[in-house]
Amino acid sequence: MRSWAHKSARNALCLLLLSALVIAPAAAADKKGSGQQTFNGIVSDSMCGAKHMMPGDPAGCAHGCLKQGSKYALVVGDKVYTLETGDKSTTDALDKLIGQKAKVKGNAKGDTIQVSSVSGA
Repeated sequence: MRSWAHKSARNALCLLLLSALVIAPAAAADKKGSGQQTFNGIVSDSMCGAKHMMPGDPAGCAHGCLKQGSKYALVVGDKVYTLETGDKSTTDALDKLIGQKAKVKGNAKGDTIQVSSVSGA
């Protein structure tokens, strides 16, 4: 009996170590892929993106949509990223750059960028 229990414990330990060897590189790859990126595009709003519906200039349309609850967005080619920030100075910078080219740094997850900094491009 003792021999069976010893082999079982050893097998469980080997399985645990093998699992750790498989999982650790995958976790490291996820962490590496979640680093900050730099995006260059036009600051807009998430409702209209690149296609503003209101007559007049795109910046005026974006300001109107933002007042209605739309979020800031960055148009990069055909792709529209929603911009998330909790920092008032970053929000103020985005507001001043609506309709203009900007360089946004942050972590992207899907179509959303968690913004760490923004500047004119």
